[in-house]
Amino acid sequence: MALKKKSALQEKQGVSQPETTNPFAAQQIKKSRSKHFSVDEFVTKIVAGDIPFLSRAITLVESTNATHQEKANKILERCLPFANTSIRIGITGVPGVGKSTFIESYGKHLTKQGKKVAVLAIDPTSSINKGSILGDKTRMEELVTDANAFIRPSPSGTSLGGVAQKTRESIILCEAAGFDTIIIETVGVGQSETAVHSMVDFFLLLKIAGAGDELQGIKRGIIEMADAIVINKADGENIQNAKIAKTEFNRALHLYPPKESTWQPKVLTCSAIEHSGITEIDVMISKYLEITTKNKYFSKRRNEQNIYWLKGTIEQQLKDNFYNNKKVTKQLKIEIQKLKEGNTTPFNAAIQLLNLYQI
Repeated sequence: MALKKKSALQEKQGVSQPETTNPFAAQQIKKSRSKHFSVDEFVTKIVAGDIPFLSRAITLVESTNATHQEKANKILERCLPFANTSIRIGITGVPGVGKSTFIESYGKHLTKQGKKVAVLAIDPTSSINKGSILGDKTRMEELVTDANAFIRPSPSGTSLGGVAQKTRESIILCEAAGFDTIIIETVGVGQSETAVHSMVDFFLLLKIAGAGDELQGIKRGIIEMADAIVINKADGENIQNAKIAKTEFNRALHLYPPKESTWQPKVLTCSAIEHSGITEIDVMISKYLEITTKNKYFSKRRNEQNIYWLKGTIEQQLKDNFYNNKKVTKQLKIEIQKLKEGNTTPFNAAIQLLNLYQI
């Protein structure tokens, strides 16, 4: 009788896996997620510098859920007395200029001095799946592990120029948590610069030499807003080009009228990847703070920020109320269909909807 041959493709019995690697840790995470913390708990933890609670609070701020918004507003109100204690720095520049690398290098420079740095990175939102597409935490590998740093990428959504609607509220929470330097990174795609400029004390424009956008930058008016221009990637064979670009931008800056702050915008060069020129940039920003604090412009600027914030909040609330109105929602579908069929114009459709809306 012939023996039956065994197949070489037999699957051996594997080792059974435990339900969880660490049952206690899993239980703690589950408890943390399921527990509803009070406003008092949030405020106490945030003021004590508890990062997980700071992250949770910012998530509440960014939520569109009405209950979350109500809770977030209470937390913000309670945190307000502990805010306004930082320097707020806006960083902008076209994609590819090295914003994240620069922020990481500058952030590490500050944390080595014992400062606490919060980075609010406005992450571009995909128009297809609405998700963030850059992932700043993955591009700031050193800073994200720094105990004195906090990085929070926020999807830009559909708000003006890609600037996250709730960035200002996040600033208050970060300041209440003890962060003395708040860095706001823009997506660098147009109108976002204007919005970020309205919420920061110092506005820094990053450039690279030889990109051919010197005149474009002047035309867009970004230079007029900048308190400093930094030519990044001034390393290797690009050092000479960076020096030439520095001279060109210095000439351009003299075409603009003096700033109300009396500060004369500077042009510096640096290499974020080689960490060169970062100290000089830090000294420059400190000098700006010294001048504007002494002549009271700093406090005046903060008041302007609050007024801009007030108006922006009113505009956003009116917009939300309009689109959440049931009559408007119903009529909007009708007007859109009429537009498609060519039976109305965008202007007439808008008038119909606005007349329907009752405040």
